[in-house]
Amino acid sequence: MRLDLENLAETPSNEIPGFYEGLVEALPSLEGHYCSPGCRGGFLMRVKEGTMIGHIVEHVALELQELAGMHVGFGRTRETATPGIYQVVIEYQNEEAGRYAGRAAVRLCQSIVDRGRYPKAELEQDIQDLKDFTRDASLGPSTEAIIKEAEKRGIPWMSLEARFLIQLGYGVNQKRMQATMTDNTSILGVELACDKEATKRILAAAGAPVPRGTVINFLDDLEQAIEFVGGYPIVIKPLDGNHGRGITIDIRTWEEAEAGYEAARQVSRSIIVERYYVGRDHRVLVVNGKVVAVAERVPAHVIGNGRSTIAELIEETNLDPNRGEGHDNVLTKIELDRTSYQLLERQGYTLNSVPPKGTICYLRATANLSTGGSAVDRTDEIHPENRWLAQRVVKIIGLDIAGLDIVTTDISRPLREVDGVIVEVNAAPGFRMHVAPSVGIPRNVAGAVMDMLFPNEQSGQIPILSITGTNGKTTTTRLLAHIYKQTGKVVGYTTTDGTYIGDYLVEAGDNTGPQSAHVILQDPTVEVAVLETARGGILRSGLGFEAANVGVVLNVAADHLGIGDIETIEQLANLKSVVAEAVFPDGYAVLNADDRRVAAMSEKTKANIAYFTMNPDSELVRKHIQKGGVAAVYENGYLSIVKGDWTHRIERAENIPLTMGGRAPFMIANALAATLAAFVQNVTIEQIRAGLKTFRASVSQTPGRMNLFNLGNYHALVDYAHNAASYEAVGSFVRNWTTGQRIGVIGGPGDRRDEDFVTLGKLAAQIFDYIIVKEDDDTRGRLRGSAAQLIIQGINEVKPDSRYESILDETQAINKGLDMAPDNSLVVILPESVTRAIKLIKLRGVVKEETHQQNPGTTIIDSQNGIAPSSVVNTLL
Repeated sequence: MRLDLENLAETPSNEIPGFYEGLVEALPSLEGHYCSPGCRGGFLMRVKEGTMIGHIVEHVALELQELAGMHVGFGRTRETATPGIYQVVIEYQNEEAGRYAGRAAVRLCQSIVDRGRYPKAELEQDIQDLKDFTRDASLGPSTEAIIKEAEKRGIPWMSLEARFLIQLGYGVNQKRMQATMTDNTSILGVELACDKEATKRILAAAGAPVPRGTVINFLDDLEQAIEFVGGYPIVIKPLDGNHGRGITIDIRTWEEAEAGYEAARQVSRSIIVERYYVGRDHRVLVVNGKVVAVAERVPAHVIGNGRSTIAELIEETNLDPNRGEGHDNVLTKIELDRTSYQLLERQGYTLNSVPPKGTICYLRATANLSTGGSAVDRTDEIHPENRWLAQRVVKIIGLDIAGLDIVTTDISRPLREVDGVIVEVNAAPGFRMHVAPSVGIPRNVAGAVMDMLFPNEQSGQIPILSITGTNGKTTTTRLLAHIYKQTGKVVGYTTTDGTYIGDYLVEAGDNTGPQSAHVILQDPTVEVAVLETARGGILRSGLGFEAANVGVVLNVAADHLGIGDIETIEQLANLKSVVAEAVFPDGYAVLNADDRRVAAMSEKTKANIAYFTMNPDSELVRKHIQKGGVAAVYENGYLSIVKGDWTHRIERAENIPLTMGGRAPFMIANALAATLAAFVQNVTIEQIRAGLKTFRASVSQTPGRMNLFNLGNYHALVDYAHNAASYEAVGSFVRNWTTGQRIGVIGGPGDRRDEDFVTLGKLAAQIFDYIIVKEDDDTRGRLRGSAAQLIIQGINEVKPDSRYESILDETQAINKGLDMAPDNSLVVILPESVTRAIKLIKLRGVVKEETHQQNPGTTIIDSQNGIAPSSVVNTLL
């Protein structure tokens, strides 16, 4: 959260009367926070000595979540460039709860400042609200167990938007789950398991022991059904019920039967009447054809102590912190219903009875955990024949994950010997009784599910290549995706122009944040993800993935400074280094050796390092290669991969259309980065070369990135340059335009600093012969005309005699530039709207888009411009 301390900006906690005492009174458990002193009570020591309220809000927000049962510990507080305004970062398990905890922490601190205390009732309400948020957002114990196992194995997961679906893995390697149903679960098996009577008929026909029973739809048929199953005792239950709802067991009288029928009728139209089998209730869990856990389920009960009433014993039992509402805790709180009172009466008790010490008083006839039952692990006791029978039954029903309810007096003996029966086969069985039994060994049943979905230690990952930098991100992303297409794989990629899968646009727009990354990672056809990763998305929501196989950082230059509390280039570099840091240890961080801030990121990542450079004599790269590293180098006019004592030349720059015949050094650098990223991912040299030679700086492949148009007597170039570094990059190409006049139609986004606009003007004066200064339609809060004036100020500072004019409307400015262009000139348009600029150009009549057109003239570009001295390139028509 962004926290404005207002009048407390200069006031540490020790100067606020009564604050320390009020805080300790409200939250004495803060004693457990270590903080910088590194010892128990360290944080409260800091409060007593004096610390800023932002730091205190951080700790309070974490502690409130802890008190609500959410174990969190990470927090950081940093002052922004604006005095008194802080960025406070806190960990959360549930986003809504995290946001609430932040707001509640501010309320608590403000109350103590104002009143010296925080009312106990308000604190209790905060904690209860946090518990409610957590419960409402809970994925359930079964799903939680699966997620924890996935995380332990390095298998990524994410929640999908509908029906409580969880995705495990990415792209083409993903699996989906809903509770304990997988995308391999047979719909026929589920339908059959949900029809309890059909299940019983199928199993009976296969020779499996099942209860004798029948299905009725009317109360008039109940008496005949009881006679059919052999008389009392009986069980009555709904045909398609679950979690023990509507079930009445051990019915011994007609009155109980009528009541049982009505209870079942509340859940289902059709009612099952079965013979009641004496024995203990067992759940046998079968995953992928194998029994992985067995639990005896004990109905809800209390044990007498000779002093307390049954009502008091229930209340005491429900105080167990392991008991909660629904399925959220290891155990569920005991709640009484109609059958509970009948069962008490049968045992000779009422709620006010005092059972003798050690006497078990059952409160539920069914043993479901959801009604307050408990579980005892019996996995090691099941008889081999019963194990074989359970596995056979699940295959007959056709489920990959199933829970069998078996009633038997002794699970360690074959069912046929003790008159045991298989009562039900359940699809989507709960795991709670197995992962956290009340008694016995917890079983890693989620591990069996992971072994089934991701055999042979598969991770569910697909190659992820993340690209960031100040300039060149989109071009490099598109080029890398194009290179990867040469492998025949389906590539999903995100850019500032849109999200693409294969050759098709999924969604247009600036899609460089985690939400767009999720579109790619959730698509079941994608085999490779190439993700442009911009600063804004990282600041707002992070990366959208835990780690990448390759993280590419192209460059860091002044852009967007003063926005989002990023005030300096060093802070911007620190932000973009996240892409290098979030790479698997066996992956590669591909870094620009010619940018010292980018090169320094090698110290922050645990991944392998691969450098690219425009300087074949780079000392950093030389040492890196001597140590066995790999690099992409521009040398003697070639894009080359260098490793150890060999150099593999990929292709001459002049043969790569993206480089504009070798005349665009920044495009050569982008091509080096993409080449290296593909190479460390084992894309072959031949596939890389094919990708480089067939990718063009065109409207179709790189809209707004060095799009050159031949208008007959002159040319127009459209590029989305909008900061100093991108102006310089375009300038490195424009300066090589040796024929005619160089006209610039320039501007910049309105949310940049004043000094940034002045810098743009200075650069433009050095690049163009004539300048038309325009402004974006969206001034982003600036007064109309103020940005243009600052650009003109920069022009005059560098070249007072510059030829320029100001036309604020972008359409008018573009048309003026195109109208005034003399023969053989180049009109460079740096627009807000690339689409509009290209449309205006095409309205001029016959327009030919050019990518690598050559003519006999030559221009020598020296190494200071990034191209080796021996390189000779043809001038562009």
